[in-house]
Amino acid sequence: MEACIIGLGYIGLPTAVLAADAGIKVAGVDTNASIVDGVNAGKVHFTEPGLDVLCSKVVAAGMLKAYTTPRPSDVFILAVPTPFKGNHEPDISYVLAAVRSAISCFKQGDLLIIESTCPVGTTEKVAGLIFSERPDLKDAFHISYCPERVMPGNTLYELEHNDRVIGGMNETSTRKAVDFYRRFVKGTLHETNAPTAEMCKLVENASRDVQIAFANELSIICDKAGINVWELIELANKHPRVTILQPGSGVGGHCIAVDPYFITADFPFESQLIGKAREVNNYKAFWCTEKTENAIKEFELTNHKKPVVALMGLAFKPNVDDLRESPAKYIATRVMQAHNDGDFLIVEPNIQEHKVFKLTDYREAYEQADIAVFLVAHDPFKELPWRDDKVILDFCGVFKR
Repeated sequence: MEACIIGLGYIGLPTAVLAADAGIKVAGVDTNASIVDGVNAGKVHFTEPGLDVLCSKVVAAGMLKAYTTPRPSDVFILAVPTPFKGNHEPDISYVLAAVRSAISCFKQGDLLIIESTCPVGTTEKVAGLIFSERPDLKDAFHISYCPERVMPGNTLYELEHNDRVIGGMNETSTRKAVDFYRRFVKGTLHETNAPTAEMCKLVENASRDVQIAFANELSIICDKAGINVWELIELANKHPRVTILQPGSGVGGHCIAVDPYFITADFPFESQLIGKAREVNNYKAFWCTEKTENAIKEFELTNHKKPVVALMGLAFKPNVDDLRESPAKYIATRVMQAHNDGDFLIVEPNIQEHKVFKLTDYREAYEQADIAVFLVAHDPFKELPWRDDKVILDFCGVFKR
């Protein structure tokens, strides 16, 4: 079997590598020539444990080769971004462009799988596009939707072991997609139709967004009430049917912070709770920004000098190098813009350098800081001792004080 995987990002490349390792001849496709050159040299352009080793292995074995344009295959997988237009309206133009780029390679009997996060109805739109331009494929070409379920930092394991939901435009398409994923996925493969699979992906992350919003809203309430939210949540979770998540500085990443908008855009009047959860989680980052700015002003009034402020963490979640939709990055940017003559030390232990922020070692920054603002609960931060001689803003539970 041969597969062509279009989009060699956080999902496409790990999928390509795992499929190649399972004996599928894979052509990886990306419009970025530097990414293509890197993959063909066995190199990975982002950090994901174990991916570089496995990528180098399958490239050396001739099972994975990258290109800038699609190649004829038996299976095509779309793993391209789905960004927003204005007002959080989903933009599937990348998906449609990827289909158009490969449509001349399609032949009867082939299978196209969409893995990109998409609004409900996208699979049907893709089918309409293909059959309008290639009527010869009508009733002889198979299309399915299968969203990924992975956590950055554990992507390879979860791609292989997590259950998958697979929905085809018909039963034959679903079965062909199931047969493909069975070659390298050990989790259970659940069959459904395309609209249900599309909505399933959105609902999973919207559900998590709502749960996080409850924790974040609770943290704001507890701050005003003078209650330790970490202790409160620990005690409340002693109830056998209560599981409250941990609050943070907001919600980031390219899933939880994004996918609910795919629902609210199409169902604006019906998705009241989902939409409100997005507002709460966005507001939490704004609230953290205000708290930080107020701490700086209070320090200046009390000490008659500008503080050294350490902003601890830029990633969207602990222990990854992924800054997409990161509330920590937003907070750091806003605080620095509000105090452009301030003395800031920016910390992100999971990346070596950043084109905007000058990075400082976390131990050095914490030692020098008058105000330490913990935005991401990276494991190294938890090794630092509490310091009574510093102003500490712990938005993510490093010290839980």
